[in-house]
Formats: sequence, C-alpha cells, structure tokens
Amino acid sequence: MGVHVIKMPDIGEGIAEVELVAWHVRPGAVVAEDQVLADVMTDKATVEIPSPVAGRVLALGGEVGQVLAVGAELIRIEVEGAGNLAAPPPAAAVAVAPPPPPPPSPAWPAAPAPQAAAQSRPEPPAAAVPPPGNERPIASPAVRRRAWELGIDLAQVRATGTAGRIVQADLDAHVASGAPRLSAGGAAGARLQPREGEEAVRVIGLRRKIAQKMQEAKRRIPHFTYVEEVDVTELEALRARLNGRSGARRPHLTLLPFLMRAMVLAVERFPDFNARFDDEAGVLTRHRAVHIGIATQTEAGLLVPVLRHAEALDLWASAAEVARLAEAARSGKVVRAELSGSTITLTSLGALGGLVATPVINHPEVAIVGVNRMVERPVLRAGVWVPRLLMNLSCSFDHRVIDGLHAAEFVQALRGHLECPATLFMEQGDFL
Repeated sequence: MGVHVIKMPDIGEGIAEVELVAWHVRPGAVVAEDQVLADVMTDKATVEIPSPVAGRVLALGGEVGQVLAVGAELIRIEVEGAGNLAAPPPAAAVAVAPPPPPPPSPAWPAAPAPQAAAQSRPEPPAAAVPPPGNERPIASPAVRRRAWELGIDLAQVRATGTAGRIVQADLDAHVASGAPRLSAGGAAGARLQPREGEEAVRVIGLRRKIAQKMQEAKRRIPHFTYVEEVDVTELEALRARLNGRSGARRPHLTLLPFLMRAMVLAVERFPDFNARFDDEAGVLTRHRAVHIGIATQTEAGLLVPVLRHAEALDLWASAAEVARLAEAARSGKVVRAELSGSTITLTSLGALGGLVATPVINHPEVAIVGVNRMVERPVLRAGVWVPRLLMNLSCSFDHRVIDGLHAAEFVQALRGHLECPATLFMEQGDFL
C-alpha cells in the first residue's frame, strides 16, 4: 500500500489561493476515481476537486473556511501500489475531524478545469448511518427547520445522505415509520418544547464574498438614497395589453424590461450615472454601452448577472435575456463572464419590495436603481378620488461624483418615462 498526496491544483486565471468551502469525504472513507472530494471557491466561482485515484482517505488538508494556496496539500489517500509518497504520512498530517456542514455552497459554474460545481452530480449510494451518540446530527438548516416544525428529534433519525448527513427523505421515512415525536413547533394547542443552546454558523464561501463586497462598498462609497413615488397605472395597462396581444409568441413582459428601457434613456441624458469610479486613480469612466447588473436572489446568495448592451435590446429581447440570466443564476449555470462588467445595477424584491429601501451600490459603479412594490391607493385628480397604481423608486448614488440635484433629476427622468410609457419607444432626441 502507498500514499497518494493530492495538492491544490492550479485552476487558472492567475488564481493563487482558494477558500475551502465543503468536504465531501472524511477520514476513513473509501473514494472512487473521479469522485468529488471537496469544493473550493475562487473570487467568483465554486470549483469541485475530483480524486485522480481510488483508495481510502487518510487525512484532510484543512478545515472548511480555510484559505489554501495553489500547490498546498489538500488530502492524503491510501492507494494500492506505491502511490506518490512512499513513506507513511508524517505526524504533522494528522486527520482533521470533519466540521459541521457549511451553508449551501454557491452554485456558480467553475472555470474550464477542474469540474464546475454547477454541474449536477449523483449522490453516491450510502448505507443508512445512525448519528453517533455524542455528536450533533449533520443536517442542513432547511432540514433542521422542518424537523423542528414536525417535532422530530434529529438524533433519532437514520441518515442516508453522504457522510452521515440527514436529508429531507430521512425525515419523511421517520414520519412514515410512526416513531414518537415531540410536540410539533407551532401546533395549535400543543405544548411547545423549550429550546436551549446556540449554533455557530461560519460565514464562508459565497456568503463571505458577499459580506466582503458589501463591506467594501459601504466603506469606500459615501452613499445617499433618493426616493420618489411613481404612478405606473398607464405602464401596467400597456404591459397587460402587450402581453395579451403577444400571447405565447413572445416572451412575457414583466416590469423590468420597461425599467431598463427607462434607464437606457435616462443615462443617455445623464452619462455620469452609467459609469465606474476608480477612487484610487481619481478617474470616472463613462460608458456608452449600458450593461445593467440585475440583482438576483438564489439559494446560494445574492448574484448580479449582467444584461449586456441594454441599449440595443427592445422590450421582448430584454425580457428574454432577463429570464435567461435569472434561470442561469438560480440553477447554477451562469458563466463567470456574465457576473462582471456591469455599469449600473437594477435591484427589485418584487412583491416583497416594501415601501422604501436603501440599496447598496455595486462597487465600483456609482448608481443603483431600486424598485419597491406596487400598491393601489386613492389619488385625488381634478377633485375626484380615483384608484391608481403607485410604486416607489429607491435609488442610491455615490456622493463623491454625483450631487443631490443631479440625482433628483436622474430619478425624475426615470419617473417621466415610466409615467408616460409612450416615451419609452422614442429616441432621446425626439423629446429633448
């Protein structure tokens, strides 16, 4: 028997170090060739590291959340034959106990090599593993939440997931078995079980990247937010009519393509808003092309895929591209090039948009347009109360390069286009 040491490979693009975000094996586990060993994260993508050999895991080279340099030892595997390390592993390479599983890893695809984390992989078959008596059961936050709602003690559940992880199917099987349960969380008339203890959740992977980016944006950019109410009654009537006439022949129009068209027209008049600011060089770069970042919530966290050349797309082409990017982001199929290069960002929480927000600028951009939810309210018009659809725009700006007056003018330009949707189909020079 020999020892095969797998080192952190060079995954290209000049990356010198990565963050270890998940282990898929633990010491003592038997692995097959090409089985995924770990997930690591670069600045923008999660990459799966497969095993080039079959054997038994001797030691892990780090803990989840640890930063590893390219070329650092990742894992040691006992193999048939000589391996690439004839001597037994030194004392320093003691096995690292597997940490609790991290939050779901981001579903970004990886660079061309190794395999991309976005690609689906079959779960290796595993025998049911009862949780050790003195160890905390391994389960995701979603599984823990459902177990609490069902009144299930996870310590009594047989785990069938990889490395002894409890999955949703295990909860279903536990319920079907008729095993006794605690009082269900929130059940009417039930005596609720007191909860004690606490859980430390490490901020790693995409969540850590988001935290770093938000902190950098707030630290470097003096934000100010301008909020304006917009009457979108006519816009919504037009949107409904266009969707009704198009049917299934064209992409369904949401509010976003109209907003993006309004942004294209507004930045033509106010070019400083479609720009990126290099605060170290003191240079504001205006962009003629309008590349709109679309803040998209995914299970892994917030991603901002980029709709490129919005100025060259009509409403239906914009709708199709928005739908494609959103689906790619949520399914983990968005490519790295689609997550960078935006010149201005649009963010919306849809029906959960609230009345007012203070969106954080996507550094190094200088403006972000935020959309709040629509509400129907009575409005006094010519002495008569009439129902109107109203919506707030909450937009944030970099006060180093954008003055309050200009920000107000920019938002009023957006409002003018949205309240008079006919102007969305005109060129800027037609109404200046």
